[in-house]
Amino acid sequence: MYIPELNRLEDTAVALRFMRANPFAIVISAGEGPPFATHIPILVAESAGGIVLRGHVARANPHWNMLEQERETLAIFHGPHAYISPGLYGSRESVPTWNYAAVHAYGRARIFHEAEPLTDVLLETIALFEQAYLDQWRGLNENYRAKMLSQIVGFEIAVERLEAKFKLSQNRPRADQARVIQSLESSADSAISGVAKLMKDQGLGR
Repeated sequence: MYIPELNRLEDTAVALRFMRANPFAIVISAGEGPPFATHIPILVAESAGGIVLRGHVARANPHWNMLEQERETLAIFHGPHAYISPGLYGSRESVPTWNYAAVHAYGRARIFHEAEPLTDVLLETIALFEQAYLDQWRGLNENYRAKMLSQIVGFEIAVERLEAKFKLSQNRPRADQARVIQSLESSADSAISGVAKLMKDQGLGR
């Protein structure tokens, strides 16, 4: 993606925290036809070899066939975003813009159908999003669980390239940044107030 140097995030640890805080990602693959996208939760892990993304799709979803071709795949992690009015700036010669943050992870996927790794991915996903459901899952009829597993395909992407863009008014004077933060954090919309938090986390407006 296009990233002006002022908006480029080089800190991998910060990018990883952002990805884990915003795990509902868009996975995009290009096969013989047009690009194909799937919106899914993704597990983000670090290993000795680098960053690994894991998840699963419905077997009925043709996306796994594209992942199986081992072409480059893109996973987009997107977070809070907000319209920024030029009325918040000290100078009248200003234009509207949009503040946001996104991380793009590129790599080649490996898919798996076997029950054991699929179960591992499911248990990890359940533990992350609803720990209380673990007991219910384990208590389900074994045939039912086997049927559910047969209807999904797992994948793992070893990240080869990571791009992180935090466009958060870094090009504006500190006073402008402070006004932007004050305006955004007063919003009841978490997608908007979340931008104010990101800006503060990056030390802007101080």
